[in-house]
Amino acid sequence: MQGVRVSPIIRACVVVAGLSMLAVNAAVAQELSDPPDKDQFWPQWRGPLATGVAPHGDPPVDWSESSHVRWKVEIPGLGSATPVVWGDRLFVLTAVPTGAEAPSRDGLFTRLRRRFMGGVGASQVQRFMVLAIDRRDGRVVWERVAREELPHEGTHQTGTWASPSAVTDGEVVCAFFGSRGLYCYDLAGQPLWDTDLGDMRIRLGFGEGASPALYRDLLIVLWDHEGDSFIVAFDKRTGRERWRTPRDEMTSWTTPLVVEHGEGAQVVTSATGAVRSYDVATGRQLWQDEGVTLNAIPSPVAADGLVFVTSGYRGSRLAAIDLSSAHDDISGSSAVRWSVDRDTPYVPSPLLHDGLLYVLKSNNGILSVFDAGTGERHYGPERLPGIRSVYASPVAAAGRVYVTSREGTTLVLRAGPTLEVLATNTLDDEFDASPAIVDDEIYLRGRRHFYAIGAP
Repeated sequence: MQGVRVSPIIRACVVVAGLSMLAVNAAVAQELSDPPDKDQFWPQWRGPLATGVAPHGDPPVDWSESSHVRWKVEIPGLGSATPVVWGDRLFVLTAVPTGAEAPSRDGLFTRLRRRFMGGVGASQVQRFMVLAIDRRDGRVVWERVAREELPHEGTHQTGTWASPSAVTDGEVVCAFFGSRGLYCYDLAGQPLWDTDLGDMRIRLGFGEGASPALYRDLLIVLWDHEGDSFIVAFDKRTGRERWRTPRDEMTSWTTPLVVEHGEGAQVVTSATGAVRSYDVATGRQLWQDEGVTLNAIPSPVAADGLVFVTSGYRGSRLAAIDLSSAHDDISGSSAVRWSVDRDTPYVPSPLLHDGLLYVLKSNNGILSVFDAGTGERHYGPERLPGIRSVYASPVAAAGRVYVTSREGTTLVLRAGPTLEVLATNTLDDEFDASPAIVDDEIYLRGRRHFYAIGAP
């Protein structure tokens, strides 16, 4: 691991007099006494609760290219990272090819395997960028080039070089580009620190995708690959490593989930070899369960003392784990309250909303809904009309569920134990990034354009 680079801190003292000073003090006091509701924004890729739900959101039900599009802008490069939102800023990660070609470093076997498995090689230098966008009009407020280099290995043909999402808490915004490094900025775009964790070796060269998690003053990164895997926590302000725990694990693309339970908090990780939980303060492993499937991609969700893990490549597993009973090795124990062995998602993460768990089958528009507490199946697997292939994870707000397909269609369902379609909305783009919802807007990051959908 290379060392952390901390940007110089410029300190300035401004002397104001009389009424000016009183006005400043009053403004600061008001800000401190009335902080924003932490659930109001979309600070991480699965929303403020890490469940896919926007508790205060109320976006439109219907839209099209000619209706309810508040703004539509082009984003340079490619990335399937979900935008994150704080205040009047959206933060988006992207990888922009510079045009500088590089000769292939891959052998014949690697090239043949990639062609058969649907991978693509790294042939151009990429500029890895963080963009801050004004929510009101889509204008780029600032942009930062985190790194410019040729990726050391390929990705999947449907993937991107910037798949992990950023994370923010209103103090820092942190961008994880995997093998290209971890970067933290303040909300004005001033670099705070960055660090390089090395090069990942991803299974089948399918690219990197796990997003970081931010909990209080800790930034937590899961580094699962075909080498020495680990989970690590950094101080969000300085980049100092607080703890690191080795993992006997192969490649996963899941994002770690911090769950507060009892008097403490724990970090739950889902992967092929095992589902594990760690003490958030020390990194000590607390418990583990049997793993999910190969190519573990969906991230865990949790509520009411239960955590849900799932995956669906070359097999199916969905399990509800009771945190109050989870200690040491829980495989086959009563701590696994219920489980399912069919029709589980490959790429999309589950949605947990109002006591119901929504899961898609593989990458298809086929939905099942379960009672989160008991595992009772309310409906499904049910084919959703107008939806074929899905990578984006479903989201919910105002008693509605939004499912966005790769072909550009978003189906709006009434949340609940029965299937009821409220609207079918289509845009002229392709969508792999999961939507984000804040207030009365839903943000959709497409292959070519970034949309803000809201009432006129």
